[in-house]
Amino acid sequence: MELTVIQIESAINYWRNRSPATGDELRLCPQASALGGTYARMIYEHRSTVLLDEMDSTARDAWHVFQTACSAV
Repeated sequence: MELTVIQIESAINYWRNRSPATGDELRLCPQASALGGTYARMIYEHRSTVLLDEMDSTARDAWHVFQTACSAV
């Protein structure tokens, strides 16, 4: 499955709303952080899409939870 940068941004925002940043350093939850790593790599490599299989397991799991939540609406 191929995901766009916009889809990754939406998933990050979902996780930021579900689990806001914490501490003085405003640390992201593990799911938003993992998706943020994917997002950063896409920007750095000038990519508009990424394959789900290219994402680490935390980012993939976070994506699946986000996708399920969106489907339930």
